[in-house]
Amino acid sequence: MDERNVVSWTTVMHGLSMNGMHERALELFFQMIEEGVTPNDLTIVSALSACAKIGAFDVGKKVHDCIEANKRRINLAVGNALLDMYCKCGYVEIASHIFDEMKMKDIRTWSILIWGWAINGCFEQSMLCFEKMKLGIKPDEVTFVAALTACSHAGKIDKGLQLFDSMKSDYSIKPTMKHYAIIVDIYGRAGLLNEALNFIENMPQNPDPVVWGTLFSACRARKNIDIAKLASQKLLELEPKHPGSYVFLSNVYAGLGRWEDVEDLRTSMKRKGVGKDPGWSCIAVNEKMHSFVAGDQTHNFSRAICSKLDEITAGTRQLGYMPETEWVLHNIEEEEKEDALGNHSEKLALAFGLISTGPGVTIRIVKNLRVCGDCHSLIKYASKMSQREIILRDIKRFHHFRDGKCTCQDYW
Repeated sequence: MDERNVVSWTTVMHGLSMNGMHERALELFFQMIEEGVTPNDLTIVSALSACAKIGAFDVGKKVHDCIEANKRRINLAVGNALLDMYCKCGYVEIASHIFDEMKMKDIRTWSILIWGWAINGCFEQSMLCFEKMKLGIKPDEVTFVAALTACSHAGKIDKGLQLFDSMKSDYSIKPTMKHYAIIVDIYGRAGLLNEALNFIENMPQNPDPVVWGTLFSACRARKNIDIAKLASQKLLELEPKHPGSYVFLSNVYAGLGRWEDVEDLRTSMKRKGVGKDPGWSCIAVNEKMHSFVAGDQTHNFSRAICSKLDEITAGTRQLGYMPETEWVLHNIEEEEKEDALGNHSEKLALAFGLISTGPGVTIRIVKNLRVCGDCHSLIKYASKMSQREIILRDIKRFHHFRDGKCTCQDYW
């Protein structure tokens, strides 16, 4: 294009981000500024949204600095985007400060902060924010998703059920599948699997794959094979070609040691062209994102990463860490299982973070799947060994590791 204005730049940035190319979108944002084009509110919201999706705190802070340097007025859309970015980067305290300074707030503003406290393991703050909001604004279904999430992560069964009933009786809000899934999650995390199954069976509408998947995850964590098998069968009935359904059932068979069934299922997946999305973890160092998959050896510092990971594993073992090999669902020997666990993407990202940053610098990792129990255990010990704060954002919530402890209190 011979001429490009702020609309041109913003449109391409938004398109890139919508298609998962968040880093490229952010590169474009700063390139636009270098070329002397002043961003508008939509440009800033798009940039902050891209930062939120990949947990790029340093870049998000830089965007925020641009806003303040230009003395730009923070309107509702930009304020909400800032809140969302800081919450999704694990800095809910900063988000709370911005919230307090915002002149205008809508129901989305309140919901973002309630949800931000919830996923960062701050139940009391989340509930306090929820109660304050109700003094002037009527909660909607999104607000209740946020509030119920807080109950789920904190193990507050009675409070969660009370909110669920209140949503229906006091506010006439018809529960969505998200609300039902969270109640199943609340029961499941507490080990009340029969109660969770009974809740599903008495739902006024047919449960979707998310609800059954939530039950399955709880069964796997609690090693309840019977209900897990039922959940897997329901998933396959609902979505026979969805890769997650096959993976769920494969995990059940592996848990039972039925390796021939596992191989038959994998063969069936290949024959039908059903693929599984790989897990990945990413970490930002010097405003550049570095992504890893399990067993990744493509990084430029791969040798140093592996060496550091060996050092971490040896050091954490001395502190009490023991590999939890049940998280490896393959028919292999125990020693091989330990090797498989050692190559998980979040561990590679952790090792890279430790060799790439100075002492005392917080390590921030984003993972696209739920962190496994073994990685969670190792990172807890690693935070004590390295005397670092390690923040891990997985698909469910944040885990803030400090001095051998996690804010989730091992309840996730």
